[in-house]
Amino acid sequence: MLRGLDIRDLLIIDRLELDFQPGLNVLTGETGAGKSILLDSLGFVLGWRGRADLVRTGAAQGEVTAWFDLDDDHPAHAVLAEAGLPSGAELILRRINTAEGRKTAWINDRRASGEVLRKLSETLVELHGQHDDRGLLNPSGHRAILDQFGALADQRQSVREAWRASVTAARQLDAARAALEQAAAEEDFLRHAVAEIDKLAPEAGEEAELDTKRRLMQAAERVRADIARAHSVLGGDGAEGAMGDALRWLEGAAEGTEGRLDEPIAALSRALAELDEASDGVLRCLEALEFDPFDLETTEERLFALRALARKHDIAASELPTLADDLRARLNAIDSGADRISELEREAKERAAVYDAAADALSDARRSAARRLDVAVEAELAPLKMDRARFETRVSPSEPGADGRDEVSFTVATNPGAPAGPLAKIASGGELSRFLLALKVCLSGESDGVTMIFDEIDRGVGGATADAVGRRLAALAEGGQVLVVTHSPQVAARGAHHWQVAKRVDNDMTLSTVTALSPEDRVDELARMISGDAITEEARAAARRLIDAV
Repeated sequence: MLRGLDIRDLLIIDRLELDFQPGLNVLTGETGAGKSILLDSLGFVLGWRGRADLVRTGAAQGEVTAWFDLDDDHPAHAVLAEAGLPSGAELILRRINTAEGRKTAWINDRRASGEVLRKLSETLVELHGQHDDRGLLNPSGHRAILDQFGALADQRQSVREAWRASVTAARQLDAARAALEQAAAEEDFLRHAVAEIDKLAPEAGEEAELDTKRRLMQAAERVRADIARAHSVLGGDGAEGAMGDALRWLEGAAEGTEGRLDEPIAALSRALAELDEASDGVLRCLEALEFDPFDLETTEERLFALRALARKHDIAASELPTLADDLRARLNAIDSGADRISELEREAKERAAVYDAAADALSDARRSAARRLDVAVEAELAPLKMDRARFETRVSPSEPGADGRDEVSFTVATNPGAPAGPLAKIASGGELSRFLLALKVCLSGESDGVTMIFDEIDRGVGGATADAVGRRLAALAEGGQVLVVTHSPQVAARGAHHWQVAKRVDNDMTLSTVTALSPEDRVDELARMISGDAITEEARAAARRLIDAV
């Protein structure tokens, strides 16, 4: 529920703060007094797209703040949660428009986009009037309105789930068919490639091992002669023999040196041990470098075959085993593809059948709800002096989708025998207002928690018809909140709270003011609406009779 509106420096308003109440709030005033400016200001803070030149002349910026009370289960909480914004029992919206046209918005003191404001506004406010392109006059919303009236949310959800399942199954079938078609087109290549790889039978890490072995064998011939010469020098005919002789000689002479040769003999013994170890290592290397020249040729042939096949497939040789597995999997997909396609076709058919059944049931329910809505609206039209008009909710086939396969439109025929047409195009201004009111009365049970605003919806009607309009607006306001901009005293008399919009001139500047009326002031305002500028006692008496008749 809208609790308050604070407007600063917008159009002809310098500063205005309004505290709205539950029930029927009426706003009256002379033409041009600024009633529409209040709606422009509210639309601005709600993010609606409207006129650009909102800032009051001479002001640096205009600002509007609106605050709402929210019940615990109000749908606005879900919008706030999705946007990552705080929520509670009170919702405060603030939006600024600079003279240069730059707009900035806050929701509960957090910066927010106009898009989030607009999403919130759909849960907070409904605007109804002759220029309403957001609500009942918007054909794109008629299907949702009919579903609300018919309490078809559960059935619509079932259709949406069936649609998602059907679309998913169809996409999986299409993907499988495309994959099978592509695989079949390259079947000859796949079988040849798999046979070629299987014949070579590459193993993981084999190419690196062959490359190392080949380089070792290539280097062997070049280094083996030097290693052999080194081994001969280290052996018994070389260093090892000479050091052994030296050790024997020193050991034989050691007794006559009183220990002076002990350390040299020990060092020489260690050197001989190290020399022996080095000689053994060199020998082992020589043995490892011995190879059959045919082995080098075989290694190179294998290595080159692996690399050639890898180049053919534009991969590294180490990836050949993985490629073989992938190609075999694609062949298996071809071999088993027909069975998989049959399975997916069966599943897609079953899913489509579930969707068809759910969509058919929803269509039947919509047609039934449409008949009930037509009867309900026409019952409301009679007291509004439109008993000869006809209202028809048309449910026609459309392309299947997540919300079924129905197109819904509200059509009217204002006179017997006249062709029916879209609500917004057939009805005149006054007729359109009454059609909208009758429709809204029938749908009112679905608008809990939403502030309804009617902008001169009583235009073109008067007398008993205006009184019927007022009665229905008051009924809509029971247990909720309705704001009405009206020129009809019969409608204004039904208001639980009455606001007067007026203009004043201050220092050659025209400003708009809004005043909450006391009971006596309210009588004078109704009298003005009855008689014009000259308020007579007869007009006051008529105003009191209107108020007393409520």
